[in-house]
Amino acid sequence: VQLVESGGGLVQAGGSLRLSCAASGSISRFNVMGWYCQAPGKQRELVATITSGGRTNYGDSVKGRFTINRDNTKNTVYLQMNSLKPDDTAVYYCKLTQYSTDYWGQGTQVTVSS
Repeated sequence: VQLVESGGGLVQAGGSLRLSCAASGSISRFNVMGWYCQAPGKQRELVATITSGGRTNYGDSVKGRFTINRDNTKNTVYLQMNSLKPDDTAVYYCKLTQYSTDYWGQGTQVTVSS
């Protein structure tokens, strides 16, 4: 399984970005895909997850600002990030979980300037 992220970059506070993560390889119909972020000196933390059935879960800091969705026909998950804050600056990692195994992408940098 390989995960390829795209869509990171530099944006001003209050702006928006959309991240994409495409999975390839042997992908189960039943899996959970999600996004995690890691800022310098901090632990990796949950941003949002979505099951193959569409059930979502969000970290407290992004509720109401970020939206996760997926296209099962393309094995792709998206993260729409609105009202971005400087505190959102981090490397964002895509994760896929299937058969109790986690797969991670290489990460994409998101930088929010004040």
